Amino acid sequence: MTTTAATDAEGSGAHPRFAAALRELGLGNLVGRVRRFPDATRTAEEAAAAIGCELSQICKSLIFAADRVPVLVLMDGASRVDLELVRKELGADKVTRAKVDVVRETTGYAIGGVPPFGHRTRTRVLADRSLLEHDVVWAAAGTPYTVFPMAPEDLVAHAGGTVVDVRERTA
Repeated sequence: MTTTAATDAEGSGAHPRFAAALRELGLGNLVGRVRRFPDATRTAEEAAAAIGCELSQICKSLIFAADRVPVLVLMDGASRVDLELVRKELGADKVTRAKVDVVRETTGYAIGGVPPFGHRTRTRVLADRSLLEHDVVWAAAGTPYTVFPMAPEDLVAHAGGTVVDVRERTA
């Protein structure tokens, strides 16, 4: 019996586009590891509370506009992105948080459910080094109610990310 991405996604809660992306990347086994929660996991705080993990074990997938070109930044849930460091890393004149419609157009997902890969369009990906401090991190699986676990090195590799230091430093 053959299953479709939509059928498997319904069982796991993963967004159908994300479930298909997992299969295309040879990660079909992760579809069954997607966890769906009755309450939203839209923010890093909500996700960490639902999963029962440290806030820094959440991988936030954030879209910014670097000179109006979308770029994905993967950041640990306990940290904030330093836009000046992103600007320098990209050699851009200006970096801003992308507007809601740009996030949806670029990724195909709503804010709060953007996974680290499986997007509608290809973007440059920066992954903050802080993610690598854990054996496993949790990221959105395409909806504001679903997450999946993955080794951070594998997540960054499958996202096509470059490991950088773009975390805001606290005084």
